[in-house]
Amino acid sequence: MKNSEMAEASHMAKECFEFQLAGKTLEVETGELARQANGACLVRCGGTAVLSVAVMSDVDSQQDFFPLQVLYEERAYAAGKIPGGFKKREGRPSLEATLAARMIDRTLRPLFPKELHREVQIVNTVLSYDASVSPSLLALLGSSLALTLSDIPFEGPVAATRLAYDAESGLSNDWSHQLSEISSLDLTLAGTASSLTMLEGSAKEVAEELVGDAFSIGHEVIKALVAFQKQIQLACGKEKCSLESSDVTASQLESWLTQEAFDTLVDLLRRIPLQAAKLDLDKLEQVLLDRLAETELTWTQEDFQKLFQALVAKATRRLIVDEGLRPDRRGLKEIRPLDVQIDKLPSVHGSGLFTRGQTQVLSSLTLAPMSEAPLVDGLAPAFHQRFTHHYNFPAYSVGETGRYGAPGRRELGHGALGERALAEVLPSLEDFPYAIRLVAEVLESNGSSSQAAICAGSLALMAGGVPISAPVAGIAMGLVVEGDKQVILTDIQGAEDHFGDMDFKVAGTQSGITALQMDIKVSGLSVELLTQALAQAKQARLEILATMAETIAQPRPSLAATAPRIARLVIPVEKLNALLEKVGKPLIALLPKRVLR
Repeated sequence: MKNSEMAEASHMAKECFEFQLAGKTLEVETGELARQANGACLVRCGGTAVLSVAVMSDVDSQQDFFPLQVLYEERAYAAGKIPGGFKKREGRPSLEATLAARMIDRTLRPLFPKELHREVQIVNTVLSYDASVSPSLLALLGSSLALTLSDIPFEGPVAATRLAYDAESGLSNDWSHQLSEISSLDLTLAGTASSLTMLEGSAKEVAEELVGDAFSIGHEVIKALVAFQKQIQLACGKEKCSLESSDVTASQLESWLTQEAFDTLVDLLRRIPLQAAKLDLDKLEQVLLDRLAETELTWTQEDFQKLFQALVAKATRRLIVDEGLRPDRRGLKEIRPLDVQIDKLPSVHGSGLFTRGQTQVLSSLTLAPMSEAPLVDGLAPAFHQRFTHHYNFPAYSVGETGRYGAPGRRELGHGALGERALAEVLPSLEDFPYAIRLVAEVLESNGSSSQAAICAGSLALMAGGVPISAPVAGIAMGLVVEGDKQVILTDIQGAEDHFGDMDFKVAGTQSGITALQMDIKVSGLSVELLTQALAQAKQARLEILATMAETIAQPRPSLAATAPRIARLVIPVEKLNALLEKVGKPLIALLPKRVLR
């Protein structure tokens, strides 16, 4: 339904649209707010409202990557709160805000044309909050629509939905901020009308077949939301700006390099694994530079290096697709060598060291009373978070120097992924009244460190005597697409992640999936392909779990000697008065005033 009216004191028209979603009315307004941006819209559903704005600079960036920045801003007034702290003003984004921004970024980034080099910013501001509707889902829809309505080149629109599952209702779309505790699946899907571009979620050991069904059901909702956005675009969208044609000089250099070196590169990487071929690649590079100096082509060292690396990637991909030859010569479904250790750290409450090829993670467990659990205070009511999983990725893990300080978006995201994967197997607070913290230290990395952190965390929990219901392992699946050929790779390493088209992380137990996350570099993947990747990931997960079981198969029967002990005393109700009369007043006198308050 569409309704137009003239905006006050403006030549621009305010346009309103509605869409029925999961029993709620989704409302979109455009043309009235943030009119100097390239594109903007206000998205409302229930009592939640998000303003999404897209802006693009006028000139190309000099950086060698697409400078896209996605922001997700939570305003305390949206939930009727005044921010805490001395300044009583919003400061650093919350963890939830950071994860929402990452989710939107991962959904949108593959859909910008490669020729676009201008800086693009997408800003989502939560203006009103209602627990019955997730603001992050509205923000993703608003981000897509703001881009679609703008003149910014964008190969969307995209949309997202969230799937829940319980035995009584089956699979259903659920846009609430917090899902019911009886739901055994919390899966967010995003995509275009033809394919999926992003997956993220957690589950209570559900089967791969159920997740595959969720892909199909969710994609139908996405198609409807994409059609809704196209309807709005037809009514009030701007014409897309034209991009300048690619650099002619770089194009000529690329053609020359391909003709001179591509077949040689393929033959070289066929004979020598990529990691061992560095000296040979350096020699070939120098030969090409000498030949290039004799030509009349105009070029820079920077252009040459960039195009040469792209040619190495192209040759690597060709060998994977045409010959099934991976950079380290593993089979397509083969996992790198595994090493599993526990009790590496004598004084902590539990530790696990997990090594997979050149990726190594040390996880440490800390147990404490619930009084030490961190307080999470966002738009939703504040609560003490019983389980936290932190992930540290120092620069030395990849043999480099780098920045040290507060964790970045990537570290926060990987920590949250591990948290979702392991939280599903923890004992209840009633059965195990401890706050639990795991810290993953990435000591060495060549791909899939987030999944190695999950394996190491599972080992630390069992070594520390935490009665988890089952061990958890994680695996990262990759993909290379060339024309109509598609090859799924198990346990991708760094080069396959860098040169490939997908990073699909799947964690779970022997019984089923506990967490998954997907990033892609292509415009989308089919439901059938993702279902196939899930099945292949299950085989790898079971293999890793079997190797872990050789070291420790189940939690130890008791806590570590260094861990605190919490004793419970149950007092009958009828005895409370007698107890308080004898010890109540002396105890109250000893308590600090802040505790009494």
